[in-house]
Amino acid sequence: MRSWFPPIVVGVLIVVLWQVLTVAAGLPSFLLPAPSAIASAIHTDAHNIAEAAASTGGNALFGLVAGALLGIFAAALAVRFRPVDGLLGPLSAAAATVPIVALAPLLNSMYGTTTDLPRRLVATIVVFFPVYVSTLKGLRQVPRVHADLMTAYAATGWQVTRTVRLPAALPHLFTGLRIAAPGAVIAALIAEYFGGLQHGLGSRITSAAANTAYPRAWAYVAAAMVLGLLFLAAVLLLERLTRRPRIIGWRRK
Repeated sequence: MRSWFPPIVVGVLIVVLWQVLTVAAGLPSFLLPAPSAIASAIHTDAHNIAEAAASTGGNALFGLVAGALLGIFAAALAVRFRPVDGLLGPLSAAAATVPIVALAPLLNSMYGTTTDLPRRLVATIVVFFPVYVSTLKGLRQVPRVHADLMTAYAATGWQVTRTVRLPAALPHLFTGLRIAAPGAVIAALIAEYFGGLQHGLGSRITSAAANTAYPRAWAYVAAAMVLGLLFLAAVLLLERLTRRPRIIGWRRK
């Protein structure tokens, strides 16, 4: 209770204060709509919000899975082959400086605006690099005694990676996934601001704001927040299910 009760109390207090301030000050909805107006918009457009969240969530999920698998595979290659590490290391540093808004228009121009592929590619790129960097760090931090033991058993490089390095890298892998999971939702949503199919949360937010339906726009924003929290909760649940005391290098928290 001590872990989840305080954030709930703080969240409720913020919403109550938000409602009181907007009503008492008479703020217009284009500045800040009241929580009650946003809740009413959520109730009225629940079906459309759910459809938009499913569309954005599907793109984000594709990017999260594809980016994570590619990141793990690339890290396993880099830890075994120095040229791969030398190639992907500078790329990962450069990718950290490239904003999402620079990728989305380019990919839309390359692959067209009648498909979700550009948005999925943006999410995949955003997920790949934090997973790659975190997993690579974990793969390199194998206890020397375990590496020597596998050498004594004449294990191949891939056997060492599969049986020793990957289990030892799990804490670092999940650190990268905790960063990448909400990032996938953000990337998929922002990519929708640059045209294409109009069925996701990002396009619905811009459409509602353009039509001065600000409570409805905030309702879609709230759905995006919930979607990001669901992705993060799924990663945390997977981490808890994967945690085993016998895994090498696992640190209980």
